[in-house]
Amino acid sequence: MRTRVPHSPWWQTAVIYQIYPRSFQDTDGDGVGDLRGITQRLDYLADLGVDAIWISPFYPSPMADFGYDVSNYVDVDPRFGTLKDFDALVAAAHTRNLKVILDFVPNHTSDQHPWFKEARASRTNSKRDWYIWRDQPNNWLANFGGGAWELDPQTEQYYYHAYLAAQPDLNWRNPELRTGMMDVLRFWRARGVDGFRVDVMWHLIKDAAFRDEPPNLAWRDGMDPYERLQHIYSTDQPEVHAIVAEMRRVIAPALLIGEIYLPLEKMVAYYGKNLDGAQLPFNFNLLSTPWTPAAIADLIRRYEALLPPGAWPNWVLGNHDRARLATRVGPEQARIGAMLLLTLRGTPTLYYGDELGLENVAIPPDRVQDPWEKNVPGLGLGRDPVRTPMPWDSGPNAGFSLGVPWLPLNPDHATRNVAMLSREPRTLLALYRALLALRRALPALNGGDIRVIDGGPDILAYERIAGHQRVIVALNFAGAPASLPLSGMLRLSTWLDRAGEAVGPSLTLHAHEGVVVEVAS
Repeated sequence: MRTRVPHSPWWQTAVIYQIYPRSFQDTDGDGVGDLRGITQRLDYLADLGVDAIWISPFYPSPMADFGYDVSNYVDVDPRFGTLKDFDALVAAAHTRNLKVILDFVPNHTSDQHPWFKEARASRTNSKRDWYIWRDQPNNWLANFGGGAWELDPQTEQYYYHAYLAAQPDLNWRNPELRTGMMDVLRFWRARGVDGFRVDVMWHLIKDAAFRDEPPNLAWRDGMDPYERLQHIYSTDQPEVHAIVAEMRRVIAPALLIGEIYLPLEKMVAYYGKNLDGAQLPFNFNLLSTPWTPAAIADLIRRYEALLPPGAWPNWVLGNHDRARLATRVGPEQARIGAMLLLTLRGTPTLYYGDELGLENVAIPPDRVQDPWEKNVPGLGLGRDPVRTPMPWDSGPNAGFSLGVPWLPLNPDHATRNVAMLSREPRTLLALYRALLALRRALPALNGGDIRVIDGGPDILAYERIAGHQRVIVALNFAGAPASLPLSGMLRLSTWLDRAGEAVGPSLTLHAHEGVVVEVAS
């Protein structure tokens, strides 16, 4: 039974699970995951204990950026299935009380989208202003390398692309374009979708005067070339918030999530005036904050202080663009990360495979797929290592596909897979299941307040409070035992070996151990 805070919307007590569909489960033997594969694995997700699935793009696409270059917003790419398959997936998910969240990619289309084909046909075409054109380029850079302007020889103007040249940016200042994109949201809502994650939300509006970006004085050799400039005119313009509020109204009461890589002070503005923006502007700060108790405690305090009144927080420790959690912090600390993610105040998003402790997979040069790695080689920007197939069992290709997987499997897939890890009582997968169950059972964890407390130099500690229930979470970041004053009933350890112990007046944590302790009120 999933308990919820009384009268709270479903997403406040939910755990979201991100699925990269190319890599989750293949059912037709082409080596690429598909929608039927997701449907096939819904029982696993329900048993794991998550509440919603966010599915990365599956729209028709030339796959220059693996679905983030959309050529039709209201259909399914044949690689992934059909609209009928999608409808069956939504129905099957809802039967299991799982919500379905789609990836909406409104900043740019594929250059093969009919809209862009019309737009580049002539300067007077009715779709011309649906994209961004200039006679002369400014100094803006593309995220995936090089300049952000591409000359169209036929019409002798440059079009803007924040990412690949094959991904021309849409002009959200055009009211007809806005209407067309809102109709896309309505289309998927009518098919039962429960929410949308909006790709690069902070990019949607650009400076009307297209001013040159100032240099980034902190840039140095070896950094991403994109960071040579400050990007204050090409992103995060004030007018974007009206668009976000309109999206929210169109999809209401569904969930609106925003991908926003901005400092906390700017990110929280995307909650909107009077909370009319995104319910969950993604908080990615744990991906880059130093992995120390002091740094994370400071992040928690700053985030909570900056939240607008009534805004609900959220946390992310992994996604399809950043290094795997177990690679960033190490396998032992990945257990600490699991407990951190699932006990902080707010809605957590879990990236597929992190519950197995998957690490980045080395990709041979001849199997590199990611355009970022191809365009800017040698800087470690490629995202293929975190998008590898989900290992399900010890069979051929780890049960992912009967064909050759589109990316290599994790090298330890014969032992690190769902079937094998499900047989042992103290694996990382078992810990995730226990954490998700405990989160559902304790109101203090799924909806309570939070207060960071002093745990000393090695321990991150915080209190979760709901009514008369008090829970202390203590996470030892050190490779040696550490203690703190604490009394109560130990509900869960990251090592799954001492639940039910009475502790006090102090508790000694093992190296790399985290605990949840319920304190007598």
